[in-house]
Amino acid sequence: MQYRAEVTIELKPGMLDPEGTTIKRALEHLGYHTNELRTSKRYIIDLEEESAEMAEKKVDEMCQKLIANPIIHNYTIDMREA
Repeated sequence: MQYRAEVTIELKPGMLDPEGTTIKRALEHLGYHTNELRTSKRYIIDLEEESAEMAEKKVDEMCQKLIANPIIHNYTIDMREA
């Protein structure tokens, strides 16, 4: 069966987010005030597996081995049939 995983990678609390800080400052210069602005990345992964559980396990392995750095990132996986 075909599955689509949407993986969202975010910095863990307390980690510096220089890109988010720069964008927040730029928005303030344009007159937009925000309480907080943090960046994240989203990956869309299409794959074929026997079950949603197996697909999610494989995507989790991908995140642990390459996509995310577990020392500084948290990630979530939203799995659905494609």
